[in-house]
Amino acid sequence: MTSSYKKILANIIKIAIVAFAFWFIYRKLTNHNDLREFITLLHNIPLQQIWLVLGSVFMLMLFNWGLEAVKWQKLIYKIEQISLWRSIESVFCGLTWAVFTPNRLGEYGGRVFFLSPKRRVIGVVAMTVGNIGQLVLTNVFGAIAVCVFVYRFIPLEPIIFAAVSGLALIFALFFLVFYFNIKWLNSLLLSIKITRKYKKFYAVLARYKKVELLKILLFCLARYAVFTTQYLIMFLWLVPHLSIADIVMLVPILFFVQSTLPSLDLLDIGIRSVTALFFFKYVTNQNTAVVACIASIWLINIIIPAILGSYFVFKLNFFGNTRRD
Repeated sequence: MTSSYKKILANIIKIAIVAFAFWFIYRKLTNHNDLREFITLLHNIPLQQIWLVLGSVFMLMLFNWGLEAVKWQKLIYKIEQISLWRSIESVFCGLTWAVFTPNRLGEYGGRVFFLSPKRRVIGVVAMTVGNIGQLVLTNVFGAIAVCVFVYRFIPLEPIIFAAVSGLALIFALFFLVFYFNIKWLNSLLLSIKITRKYKKFYAVLARYKKVELLKILLFCLARYAVFTTQYLIMFLWLVPHLSIADIVMLVPILFFVQSTLPSLDLLDIGIRSVTALFFFKYVTNQNTAVVACIASIWLINIIIPAILGSYFVFKLNFFGNTRRD
């Protein structure tokens, strides 16, 4: 294929990705009852207060994805060195791809196409390491929160509760041990004849030292704290009678449940709302406000970044070497 044909094909693919993403976003926004409830709630709130709260949550969103960009830059440092801005571009581009793909799988493509072609598959493996780190914290804090929730709201015999807590502890420790020994996965893949021939792609797993994995996990922890803070701000604003302790207990459970369910980002809001209503009914009857909080976070954390990322889709180079900063 000549370079001119490659350029034409690449532009068609880019336009198709952006058009598809915007079509999905438009369809969801125009049929989003939860978002309408959020807008209705805002009618009786002073405009200055709205700008202050939503502006704070929006800035936290930028900070969150900025942390993810730094984490991504560090994850692929041994594979390919890119500037922080290049990393930011790839993160937002990935978010545009993520909105119309199951379980955010498109996010991998959106990011790794910013790498040189020969390093893209290895980039997918590196990105998986970062996602595992985020999943570890989601499961650890989720398991702890579930135990607290059961203790407070689900009457169980002491021995049964002890068994549940023990299982939660084993569950959490398993993920922590697995993450800090991610090289075990490399050994496992090497032991399988079918996957052995692809070792040049996943060999990067053996390169991550425990200190490096700890640093990545700290970035994941910072992102987790930012997510939680966003929910704290919104719930304390729209459901002021809730205690901080209740929110800090329930939000990790929401993250935990959502991480276990297959989803499409634009359909995921329905899962988020149903999950939130199920658990928050134990601490409040303000269902409309709860759903509005979930809808607003979804809009700010997913939809707005996906729209911003559409600009960076046009900077991809599918067939040649990506430009260097």
